[in-house]
Amino acid sequence: MGSFFRRITLFDTLLIVALSFSGVESLGINYGQVGNNLPPPVKVLQLLNSLKLTKAKIYDTNPQILTAFANSSVELIVTVENQILRDLMDPQAALQWVTTHISPYFPATKITEIAVGNEVFTGDGDTALMANLVPAMASIHAAVAQLGLDQYILVSTPCSLAVLAESYPPSAGRFRPELAGIMPQLLQFLSNTKAPFWINAYPYFAYKDQPNKISLDYVLFNPNSGMIDPYTNLHYDNMLYAQVDAVIFAAARMGFGSLEVRVSETGWPSKGDGDEIGATVVNAAAYNRNLVRRQLGGEGTPLRPKLRLEVYLFALFNEDLKPGPTSERNFGLFQPDETMVYNVGISALSRPSSATVSLTSAATQLPSEA
Repeated sequence: MGSFFRRITLFDTLLIVALSFSGVESLGINYGQVGNNLPPPVKVLQLLNSLKLTKAKIYDTNPQILTAFANSSVELIVTVENQILRDLMDPQAALQWVTTHISPYFPATKITEIAVGNEVFTGDGDTALMANLVPAMASIHAAVAQLGLDQYILVSTPCSLAVLAESYPPSAGRFRPELAGIMPQLLQFLSNTKAPFWINAYPYFAYKDQPNKISLDYVLFNPNSGMIDPYTNLHYDNMLYAQVDAVIFAAARMGFGSLEVRVSETGWPSKGDGDEIGATVVNAAAYNRNLVRRQLGGEGTPLRPKLRLEVYLFALFNEDLKPGPTSERNFGLFQPDETMVYNVGISALSRPSSATVSLTSAATQLPSEA
């Protein structure tokens, strides 16, 4: 059994690494709006331009944002809210939705993808929502195709890392057994439409839950000895890449080893409650700064070293109305007044940072973006 697993794993590895995808700028950012003090969309666009960011994701189809971002260089991923997935299983309802929420803005606004739902497979027991997902995706894609937009706009869905039953080592990656019926349907849809598999991956949560067992340097992309996957002999020096490769292996086990996996959300909170270990401005700055450095270097994961990993940072702003622990309101790179919480080196902005620590030593300085 062990030798068979190794043969399958090595076959999948060779298959996956051999694939190539078109090169694109791979760093984006999540633009959440769960706050009552956020700047207007026009100001947000100016901020993104100053950061030289050309990719953003929003969690709805806010017409103010879609209008403000018209004729700009920013590519947008828009989102269909979970609560309307059931309605959009109907092809006519899906066509009406696309006609109302996408067509009036495209192509002036560069909508590149529709995210159908968000973290539907969270394990909270909402089997009806899970069952609605792929039919809704299919109906929306059919509507996009009917309007002649399918060569420009992809349809996918972001999943949380909770879709995995196993993620360590990466080659052991497998989906939860209760998803055995629906996950192949999703993977088949993505394969047929050449859309990526998006994953929300947060090493912070793994560290918070087991700070005595997980190396902080490993999760922050700092220099460390890392780990070696015993089945592939691939070396991992950070958890994010290991998580992404675990998803690739999970998809390969279901016969979809050629799917591209992208990171729809990742980040680190700059503040947390007393029991939220590691939620500090220093750690948040280190995580995002090191990740940005890797992005500027065009890195891929150990399993796909020649494919630059596409990543969307979470998030652009601290959002004061988000429910939950303190950390949920402190994932932003910026305060609502557009001052930096900390500088990750995306751009040399003139606005002062609200952080109280210095993060601009020669050892941590990023390459120039000029």
